[in-house]
Amino acid sequence: MKTLISNSFLNMNDVKNFLFFLYQWLIAFPIIIVISIITALITILLSPIFPNKKISYFPARWWSRICCALCFVKVKIRGTENIDPKQSYVFISNHQSLFDIFAIYGWLPSIFKWLMKIELRKIPLVGTACELAGHIFIDRSNPIAAQESIKKAEKKLKNGVSVVIFPEGTRTRDGKLGKFKHGAFRIATDLSLPIVPITIRGSFERISRSTLKITPGTIEMIIHQPIDVNAYLPNKLSELVKLSWETIYSELEK
Repeated sequence: MKTLISNSFLNMNDVKNFLFFLYQWLIAFPIIIVISIITALITILLSPIFPNKKISYFPARWWSRICCALCFVKVKIRGTENIDPKQSYVFISNHQSLFDIFAIYGWLPSIFKWLMKIELRKIPLVGTACELAGHIFIDRSNPIAAQESIKKAEKKLKNGVSVVIFPEGTRTRDGKLGKFKHGAFRIATDLSLPIVPITIRGSFERISRSTLKITPGTIEMIIHQPIDVNAYLPNKLSELVKLSWETIYSELEK
């Protein structure tokens, strides 16, 4: 009897997984493609007229939230009281999957610029929209060009405009927190801007780097208290990196 119930339960799960697979490819993904095009077009129109204004961020914010809703992914956020919308920050986050972008874009209550790899510039419409929105493309294969991109990013960080960087440089392959590159920390120390670590938990379980299969569930985004970088000047950059890594890791492993 127990075996029959167990087999029945497994069969039901198989049916649910198959139905969600069909839904994902036949309904969710086509809708996401359409709203992505619409969002890019609206951003292209609004960004030059309203640079660094909330109205220019609404399309991408709601695009992220709709994408999560279509994939049955819920985002929980805490720690918003730790940040001041009028203050510029260097936000750093662990990078588990594509849903990290949705979580940050959709729920981080700040005007910010992404520091993103230059390959994304080639995506039709999306690349143009990101460029007009003021996001910074960085060519990691070219150290000189990368340094110029960082200088360009620094010029934008004022009057409450922040930057969001994934210091690992790429998505994790196994869900674990990787080593941090120093670019984000140099920007923060050059401009004496607070660093705000963000822990994203549950994103890897929703979709890993090695698959396109989405698993519905919950993502948690924890905004930690800002770190005053002045305490680590002029030559304690490694200590700042270590503290930031440990801060993100402390919530990731709970």
